[in-house]
Amino acid sequence: MASGFFAILDDIAALMDDVSIAAKIATKKTAGILGDDLAVNAEKATGFLSSRELPVLWAITKGSLLNKVIIVPIALLLNAFFPVAIKFILVLGGFYLAYEGVEKIVEYFFHRSKEGHEVVAEVKEDAAAAEKTKVKSAVTTDFILSVEIVIIALGTVLEEPLPIQILTVSVVALLATIGVYGIVAMIVRMDDVGYKLIKNSNDKGLLASLGSLLVKSLPVIIRILSVVGTIALILVSGGIFVHNIEFLHHIFPNMPSMIKEALIGVVAGLVAVGLAMGGKKVVSLIKR
Repeated sequence: MASGFFAILDDIAALMDDVSIAAKIATKKTAGILGDDLAVNAEKATGFLSSRELPVLWAITKGSLLNKVIIVPIALLLNAFFPVAIKFILVLGGFYLAYEGVEKIVEYFFHRSKEGHEVVAEVKEDAAAAEKTKVKSAVTTDFILSVEIVIIALGTVLEEPLPIQILTVSVVALLATIGVYGIVAMIVRMDDVGYKLIKNSNDKGLLASLGSLLVKSLPVIIRILSVVGTIALILVSGGIFVHNIEFLHHIFPNMPSMIKEALIGVVAGLVAVGLAMGGKKVVSLIKR
């Protein structure tokens, strides 16, 4: 009886060892997309009142965890019974990411400057509704990025037994959420840490200088993350198209992959933005 119990423990230990090795390899494979995920979501989790930053981030984190709970079993089932559907889902997600990235660029270059009364009206807008909209957008983007993370992780353990596949993909998915949103939390609270350092040091000495640096750095970091996040959306979308559409994979063979993915992402985004704008005009005409 005792020997059987210890044999089970030995099997569990061996399984966990295999999972840890597989998870390490899968994490390395997904490092690039995790970096993009961090840049995108750090930008999306900012721009709120200080008192709302952590609640908003927690709402996005819960949404991200729910995304993983939905995606992991579906990805495993589709991979086993209908693998072609995974490519179809990824391509649709690629169009969404391309739309998000290009729409930001279009808005930056062609957005009309707002008049004073319009700015006042925006300030009076329902803050809770605006917050919900941004959280929903962040969770939707996280869903698409999570699909790619899970698919890449799954691709590293296709030759392994099913229990190792399930545990490895689950571990990578969980680490992705904890790691990304843990770092985002540290970024968005930089200024609060800086203010506390300044206050506790009575505006003197090394701690005060460090606090001042943290406070002044946050707006710069947010602006950088906004740019990096937009570029990441376009590159990730372009990468999805290149890796999942055979024609695009072989087009421009001598062009550096990053440039090719960026160009394809921009073109896909322009198409998506054009379709969205056309759809809105059709809807407005129908309503008239």
